[in-house]
Amino acid sequence: MNPSARNIIAWILQALLAAAFIMSGFSKLSHGPDTVKMFSNLGFPGWFAYFIGGAELLGGIGLLIPRTVRPAALGLIVIMIGAAVLHATKIPGGLAKGVPALVLLGLLAVVVLLRWPRKRR
Repeated sequence: MNPSARNIIAWILQALLAAAFIMSGFSKLSHGPDTVKMFSNLGFPGWFAYFIGGAELLGGIGLLIPRTVRPAALGLIVIMIGAAVLHATKIPGGLAKGVPALVLLGLLAVVVLLRWPRKRR
């Protein structure tokens, strides 16, 4: 794939993922008490809900800044792995309801691969 096509595909994915994570993080933060209750029911301390919401919001913003794309995507991959594990083990409905997390995880991996520095030949 030529570098121009890689760049276009990466930017499209980054914009879509940024929108998804900014909305998700904002939702978690703006519905704080409900989010805290949900995380508490999963066995996490209340502050963790705000941490994840903030991390998703900042990670989404980071996907739009060229210098921070890879670290933001890698951090969000960790969050999505955690979400997938929680869906598989603790959340009613199992991994079937965790498909969005798995899709986001896969798309983040594609962004990391597309943005990984290529060796010049």
